[in-house]
Amino acid sequence: MTLTALGLAIAMGFGMGLLGGGGSIVAVPALTFLLHFPPKDAVATSLAVVGLAAAAGALGGFVRGVLPLTIAITVGLSATVGAVAGGAAGARLSDQTQLTMLSIVMCGAAVAMWRPRPLERSAPRRRLPFLIVLGLAIGALTGLVGVGGGFLIVPTLVLFTGLPLAKAAAASLFVITLSALAALPNYAGRTSLSWTFIVPFALAAGMAAIAGGMVAHRLPQRRLQQAFAVTLVLLASYVFTQA
Repeated sequence: MTLTALGLAIAMGFGMGLLGGGGSIVAVPALTFLLHFPPKDAVATSLAVVGLAAAAGALGGFVRGVLPLTIAITVGLSATVGAVAGGAAGARLSDQTQLTMLSIVMCGAAVAMWRPRPLERSAPRRRLPFLIVLGLAIGALTGLVGVGGGFLIVPTLVLFTGLPLAKAAAASLFVITLSALAALPNYAGRTSLSWTFIVPFALAAGMAAIAGGMVAHRLPQRRLQQAFAVTLVLLASYVFTQA
């Protein structure tokens, strides 16, 4: 693995652990334009790496006692269903269409990251139908363009379930794990997956995700989100012009 790939893995994983998502959304354009992966290979590789790295982050949340299993499993299982459907559709899209959709999703993520996250609620409200719909939507998005969707999961869980940010971030990583790995088989026959690249890349990203989760509460989340949002808009513009 080159130094460029190692740096990308660390940055992506640290962002996922720090924000409960977000880092994974740069994986596809980075793999495509920095490491010169074909777009479909980049999406498939992103799904494998994101799934493994998020699993490490979710495990770290479980060990720290901040993973709300009931909510995470509810959203995660429905996300698995959505990811299978989204992956089946995404594998059949043209590279141009998929990259264009990705640039639009990145702009949406930038808006979600820029806006203040909702305040934590003291009384959790678990709305089962809403959680299932949320999981289906996030899973479909993951399968279509290879992003985790944490930028949507975290604020939505805070707003509608009353989870503290740390628990919402851990649940987000659990959901991302299931949806990414569920979408991956749809690309297996259409792409060339290099596990000699994926495994060390995912290990580096996974360790960075654990580190990000451990220091998240010590850093100014609002400023980090805004800086990340600006980066996403710039990157989305580049992806759109290249598509």
